[in-house]
Amino acid sequence: MKRRYFLSQSSKTLGSLALMNALPSSRIFGKTSHVAPSDKIRVGLIGCKGMGFANLKSILKLPEIDCVGLCDVDANVLAERQNDVEKLRGSKPTGYGDFRKLLEDKTIDAVIIGTPDHWHALPMIYACQAGKDVYVEKPLGRTIEECNTMLAAARKYNRVVQVGQWQRSHQHWQDAINFVRSGKLGKIRTVKSWAYQGWMKSVPVKPNTTPPTGVDYDMWLGPAPKRPFNENRFHFEFRWFWDYAGGLMTDWGVHIIDMALYGMNAAGPKSVMASGGKYAYPDSAMETPDTCQAIYEFDGYTMIWEHANGINGGPYGRDHGVAFIGNMGTLVVDRLGWEVIPETDKGKARMEVVNLVHAKGSGLDNHTQNFVNCMKSREKPNCDIAIAQNTALNASLGNIAFRVNRKIFWDAAKQELIGDKEANRLTKANYQNGWKLPKI
Repeated sequence: MKRRYFLSQSSKTLGSLALMNALPSSRIFGKTSHVAPSDKIRVGLIGCKGMGFANLKSILKLPEIDCVGLCDVDANVLAERQNDVEKLRGSKPTGYGDFRKLLEDKTIDAVIIGTPDHWHALPMIYACQAGKDVYVEKPLGRTIEECNTMLAAARKYNRVVQVGQWQRSHQHWQDAINFVRSGKLGKIRTVKSWAYQGWMKSVPVKPNTTPPTGVDYDMWLGPAPKRPFNENRFHFEFRWFWDYAGGLMTDWGVHIIDMALYGMNAAGPKSVMASGGKYAYPDSAMETPDTCQAIYEFDGYTMIWEHANGINGGPYGRDHGVAFIGNMGTLVVDRLGWEVIPETDKGKARMEVVNLVHAKGSGLDNHTQNFVNCMKSREKPNCDIAIAQNTALNASLGNIAFRVNRKIFWDAAKQELIGDKEANRLTKANYQNGWKLPKI
């Protein structure tokens, strides 16, 4: 039996799938005529402009992958990406303006979701219901309720879901986390995580206009509140508005907070408090804070998240990273590498120095290959949906604490905030315009 049969019958043949061969390791664009049609994996992309297309280009480096469908609510972006794929692979994928039509194609084995955050949940859930595996961009969802429902859907329909927190697949991050867990740092009492993004400038206030020609704006809004079209809320800038995303906390924060949680084997916090505001650009059109600090309380230690737009000078001379601060020393890691800085006692180091270990290779390419390997084996990928659900939960709680401007307390068993109706409302999906979050 060929791979396509296994992919479509995965819930019945998990034992047999484990016998399938691993993907070839080569990562180059090229024709796929040497791969038998029955061995090809057919993918579709929903949301084509930014990271969605970056993810597609990465996975298309594998010769077994064919892109057969693209979906975007902006017809201009859709046409451009159809041409881009044709140049890469020699054939033009079918274009769609409504992701539900793409999901009707029974020959598609997996979908990549690269939409704005408020459009992650429904395509992912519907794709699982249609029997397709999913690679979905981070953060997993915009709200805690969405993320919990997405996790339930992946498990109910037995789908492989990889979330785009690709640092989980980059070796130097894994090596750094293994060192943290070795105990050599001593007791870790504080974990710092941060993103200082000097290139992020002010977003100037702009008037409302009509949507650009070719844009299905009603479909772009989807379950978000009805509002007039404004360029500031479209394409990249959507991430600065609460209707669609969660600012730097859920943009860079999901990547970096994930590594802090990974190193400490941490789930949800006991409590969170956060402060900040629009300090760099008070007249900016952004709703989310350009400067923020959040303190998370866990058993025996705290985790700190901080971000700042317009500044590059983060802790330890790095514009992003995680620092695991122990009694014996501190391990600092970012996308460039990791190092260990010993504590000293009367001029004597308490542990060995580890000089900077440089990153190698592409974490994103490793991540997409891991996804495809797991489509075959039916094993959980490096950033399984349960991992991403926990990371998104922590980031969302940081934003909620900021928005209600007080310390909040999390009940993990009940998946709710303790004694705080206002804060709990911010955990809900609150879909509008006729869209509903499915009950799983």
